Amino acid sequence: MRIEQIRQRLRSLGANPGHVAHVLRRWAQARPQDSGRRRLEHYLPQALRAELPVLVEDLAGLARLRSEHPAEDGSARLLVELADGQTVESVLLPRDGLCVSTQVGCAVGCVFCMTGRDGLLRQLGSAEIVAQVALARTLRPVRKVVFMGMGEPAHNLDHVMEAIELLGNEGAIGHKNIVFSTVGDARVFERLLSLAEGRVKPALALSLHTTQPALRAELLPRAPRIAPAELVELGERYARATGYPIQYQWTLLAGINDGDDEVEAIVALLAGKYALMNMIPYNNVDGLDFKRQSAERAAAIARALNQRGVLTKLRLSAGQDVDAGCGQLRARSPDAGQARRIP
Repeated sequence: MRIEQIRQRLRSLGANPGHVAHVLRRWAQARPQDSGRRRLEHYLPQALRAELPVLVEDLAGLARLRSEHPAEDGSARLLVELADGQTVESVLLPRDGLCVSTQVGCAVGCVFCMTGRDGLLRQLGSAEIVAQVALARTLRPVRKVVFMGMGEPAHNLDHVMEAIELLGNEGAIGHKNIVFSTVGDARVFERLLSLAEGRVKPALALSLHTTQPALRAELLPRAPRIAPAELVELGERYARATGYPIQYQWTLLAGINDGDDEVEAIVALLAGKYALMNMIPYNNVDGLDFKRQSAERAAAIARALNQRGVLTKLRLSAGQDVDAGCGQLRARSPDAGQARRIP
């Protein structure tokens, strides 16, 4: 379902733009529709008031919690059931963050990631994306939303951008606290740059993983063939247009992209750029032969980059003890791991 379909339904019940914003705001923020100073009978049209209980139930049905898998660090992996019975996973993060999914599965097929192993099953509608946020907000506050869950947002661009627009307005999420993560696609940069002067300007995270075009094609086999240097230049344009640094994502794979040659190439590529490098030690995935880098080597790489002028953070993924880390999301059964079952 698209957000525009919800708007059309509201308009068919006599809602004006203010009424539509009222309903969407309370839905996206997980607040009761009768919250606020105005009494609904003094504000909403009668036809809308009569339909409101059904509408609220329909919106809740877009994303229901099947199971919750709490982690020791305060994060939690959520198995979310969609209205058609398909499931996705989203992750409650420490410090009021939420990682949302944009697709059931993924077509990019990053070789070190669990999500794309079964390919793409279907796109999520923009309303289903926002519904994940509304659901999470029934569990705890959400002040940051990252599009880093299941799926490649660039492959579902219209729905993702609709969701971002609503979250940045009615959803009350600060623009720089909405993070669009992508392997890189020319259409994404064109679309985002067109929004750079608009109301909602999300931050951007780019999956780099290597400076070598041939190796990147091996690691991200169905990503657009954009050379890392070109990808950085496109990212730099967006960073300068919005005033937000680009977050470059680099999954450290032992013996593959963790050599001194890569460190030197990263310095050449990112020195002087408005950028932050997130070095992410590989999170183990059953059935894959990649190895996690040693803590000492990972720290040494981050330290060397910082010393050479590339702002770098060694980022340990949240929720690794419940398989909620980067590259580990997959729509599993509710019984996979320790779960709090939801009746």
